[in-house]
Amino acid sequence: MNHFTFCVPCLFGLEGLVGDELRRMDAQNVQVENGRVYFEGGWDTMARANLRLRMGERVLLKLGAFRADTWDALFDGVAALPWEQFIPKDGKFPVKGYSLNSKLHSVPTCQAMIQKAVAKRLGGKYHLQHLPATGQTYQIQFSIMKDMAELYLDTSGAGLHKRGYRAVGNDAPLRETLAAAMVHLARYRGRDTFVDPFCGSGTIVIEAAMAALNRAPGLGRGFSAEKWREVPVEVWRQERTAAMDREYRGDYRIFASDIDPQSLAIAQSNAKKAGMESYIQFSEADATRLTLPEGGGILVCNPPYGERMLEQRSAQKLYQQYGRYFKNLDGWKLYLISSEPEFERYFGRKADKKRKLYNGMIQCNLFMYF
Repeated sequence: MNHFTFCVPCLFGLEGLVGDELRRMDAQNVQVENGRVYFEGGWDTMARANLRLRMGERVLLKLGAFRADTWDALFDGVAALPWEQFIPKDGKFPVKGYSLNSKLHSVPTCQAMIQKAVAKRLGGKYHLQHLPATGQTYQIQFSIMKDMAELYLDTSGAGLHKRGYRAVGNDAPLRETLAAAMVHLARYRGRDTFVDPFCGSGTIVIEAAMAALNRAPGLGRGFSAEKWREVPVEVWRQERTAAMDREYRGDYRIFASDIDPQSLAIAQSNAKKAGMESYIQFSEADATRLTLPEGGGILVCNPPYGERMLEQRSAQKLYQQYGRYFKNLDGWKLYLISSEPEFERYFGRKADKKRKLYNGMIQCNLFMYF
């Protein structure tokens, strides 16, 4: 058997973009839902998605779905799934997940019940009263929504937004998957001049450089399923080679600046870890007085925002200053993300287009000025 159903959780607002990514990877039967995207394929498609997805959070192998409105129904449903096809007799299988709007609302009890049911199934299949749990980890994920349970195995391990280049960030880091989505929505493909005047820890410009190179974001890290006995090692080797063969080479005009020298040092360090430092020009500068390259281009940024009252007022003042600065620019498109509900009023201009996005659980808008 080498045809499975997978699920890619994603930040709200990115579902359609993740679906398009998967279709470009020749994933089959792509289905977009709120907060997640399903697709079908073999181990090669799973490895390809882990390596190349820019905007998805992880790749989960779906084991099954069933109604679970009682503890007996949950136990029996889990015990009926073919865990032995994937988890060897010495495999470790921790459980995590969530329950929303369901009768079985206690997550710790759900975890314990699921682990007990899986242990019973595997013990029966391997004729063991005690499973040694000395081998590789097979992380079980569950979701129970409106009494419907879905069970998965996590093929990714650490979330796909953890590319491996950002060991440290500033106080308000932008998730890498969201930064990649902003670059994509700005239609940056490496031909235009690209500028982030509030670069912070450098996430946006690093993702822009990786997009320009067509560098697979997962090349510099490992994945849980690489250690699974069921997945041929050759699959990973072939998909890594194919991803590297897809890379471009060119001279790119990517500029990053920040008024804070400490943030700038972090951004440069992160770019070096990502192998992107030679493609990005860093400078210390005030975004409201920045001299931009001639010829126009694309501005993509995540200006500081405040969680406390004084910080909010400072952020609102910054929006006003940047709005006056942008008004005098010719030939530039701006893509700016903010959680400030009155951003357009402070900026002094209504956006040509805006799109609701989430940075973790923070609701934001991407304001687009053409």
